[in-house]
Amino acid sequence: MKELLKKLRKYEIQIRKVINGQMQGNFHSIFKGSGLEFDDVRPYQYGDDIRSIDWNVSAKGHGTFVKTFKEEKEQTIYFILDVSASQTIGTPGRTKLDIGKEICGVLALSGAKESSQIGLICFSEDREKYIKPKKGIAQAYEIIYSLVKLQTKSLKTNLNKAIAFAINMIKRRSVIIMISDFIDEGYTHGLKSLARKHDLVLIQISDRRETNLPKLGIIPVLDKESKKTIWVNTSFGNFRNQLSDTHSGRRSDLADLCRKHQINFVSITTDEDYVPKLLKLFKVRNKMKKSA
Repeated sequence: MKELLKKLRKYEIQIRKVINGQMQGNFHSIFKGSGLEFDDVRPYQYGDDIRSIDWNVSAKGHGTFVKTFKEEKEQTIYFILDVSASQTIGTPGRTKLDIGKEICGVLALSGAKESSQIGLICFSEDREKYIKPKKGIAQAYEIIYSLVKLQTKSLKTNLNKAIAFAINMIKRRSVIIMISDFIDEGYTHGLKSLARKHDLVLIQISDRRETNLPKLGIIPVLDKESKKTIWVNTSFGNFRNQLSDTHSGRRSDLADLCRKHQINFVSITTDEDYVPKLLKLFKVRNKMKKSA
């Protein structure tokens, strides 16, 4: 635990130095769109986001109106972390789940130092852990400690249930950082709904061994969620190419969805340094903040 905290503090300091220095911004601005509450309505103008239209007021027949918001002093950040069995793929200490926990820890420390309220939802096919948002560095440490000690009850994944829980439970507009490999079906409609209500960030974590299988002939492959073993011929035809194409297609589709619905998206592999990827993400969010 001490070594993990030391590592997370090092990364957090590294991130804050770049945010506050080279980018002439501050860490608060990476959470653009959070901490907003309804203020008033005004007539629709060309270029306004159609998602901000107040349909109830507009339906009265006096024109089209959009909601306006004012920034609150406090912001709320939720981490939604996939802890299903598919997340345990990777080398010891560098599994998808290990990286996801580290990213949660780094951003929790940073958010706490900006006086944000931070909360945590861990999910598989069920809710595994929920920590109600609170302010303070002690809250960040509680989140990190809970992630280290977490013992999951289920092996399977159900992204839709996790998204539905967040939509129903989180009433106030918040920054939601969802971390998963996003290997599931039928959850895109839920993501769109979540993005309409909140400022959504998706962090996809993958491991290269999921796509770059060597030619080993016929080998057993264990499905970690179902615990079933299937035999595949890694040397047959285009098996490895099809596997790689499927993975690339899934990532491309998710990235396209995020672009269409103003969701911040970053894809990270377990064997790379994720800090530069996070910094690039923050830089994009800072630009959005300045142009908003």
